[in-house]
Amino acid sequence: MDILLSVNQLSAGYSAQGDSSGSKRSNAPQTTLEILRDVSLEIRKGEMVALLGSNGAGKTTLCSVLSGLLSPTSGNVYFDSQNITHSSYPSVVAAGLIQVPEGRKIFPNLSVQENLLLGAFKRAKHSRHENLSKVYATFPKLKDRATQLAGSMSGGEQQMLAIGRGMMAEPLLLVLDEPSLGLSPKLVEEMFELILKLKKSGLSILLVEQNVGQSLECADRAYVLENGAIRFTGTPDELLASDELRVAYLGI
Repeated sequence: MDILLSVNQLSAGYSAQGDSSGSKRSNAPQTTLEILRDVSLEIRKGEMVALLGSNGAGKTTLCSVLSGLLSPTSGNVYFDSQNITHSSYPSVVAAGLIQVPEGRKIFPNLSVQENLLLGAFKRAKHSRHENLSKVYATFPKLKDRATQLAGSMSGGEQQMLAIGRGMMAEPLLLVLDEPSLGLSPKLVEEMFELILKLKKSGLSILLVEQNVGQSLECADRAYVLENGAIRFTGTPDELLASDELRVAYLGI
């Protein structure tokens, strides 16, 4: 398969300014809090890859770099044969790398359909009505609630809406950042069923999750991020064969 996303020796962090007591001063030296260290991964077209790790491992920071919200300190990112290492967020979206952010980030005072149409604002604007029909066919619950205010829906329905909004942009790669976060066990099961449905449609997906067990049931391959660095990588069977990973992340 062709490589769709290639991340090579990526390091990134956040600038901090202040003295040793923690107070900020305009003349204090700038320092960088390093979060990611020499991270390399790749995703092939039509593949679902899971990026796993506990809270604080650096998963969301990596998503921010991929989406153009944060520039790395070193390394590079290639997407669909383009160097997007320091591209802006609008440019990344226009290229077809679409992120469904952690926490859903829907517009609660807009209707379900208005939220969906906003997903096509930057990319696929001219085919938004056709794509809206496709999203409704994939997520019938959203069609049933098209005129309902998004903020009045359940957490699981809002996550479905966030994914549907991402689909409106005709993604070449859909990045799902913690889609099961905050959902009940039953809704987590339903969410992973929806993710499998997207995978079977041929969509390339980067699944960023803390839920190791469920993710390994869906993914073709996986990377485990720990303290900002890749600790394990392989197929689900290969990772589950690792005693160290099973004890550390699955408790078995």
